[in-house]
Amino acid sequence: MEELTLITPSVLFSAVSLILLAYTNRFLAYAQLVRTLKDRYEQDRSAVTQAQIENLRKRLNLSRLMQVFGTVSLFLCVVTMFVIYIGLSLTAIWIFGLALLALIVSLGLSIWEIIISSRALELYLGNMKQ
Repeated sequence: MEELTLITPSVLFSAVSLILLAYTNRFLAYAQLVRTLKDRYEQDRSAVTQAQIENLRKRLNLSRLMQVFGTVSLFLCVVTMFVIYIGLSLTAIWIFGLALLALIVSLGLSIWEIIISSRALELYLGNMKQ
């Protein structure tokens, strides 16, 4: 295995930063949707509205976990760069591996959230069909 240099975690650092920005934008869209659904629920307590609220609750929880694991990945990238800087190569490799695992979990949660979001849109479109 080649030695880990400062370049490798710094590239991941940039990618994770962009992913976290996308997650934040998604979270802001959820905040707006929560306000809209709250108003709709106060006017119409239909089963579809309740299903959308439950779906949104799941998506918010997944979004929170996505952000946590993305932030952990970013944090571990910074730690990896510091550990490389002080000359602990083997430790840096393990920490960087953990950063990659955290990023994998974050991306996996993102895929799951996308699937759930698609179901929410299907609920909404199904209601319009009737």
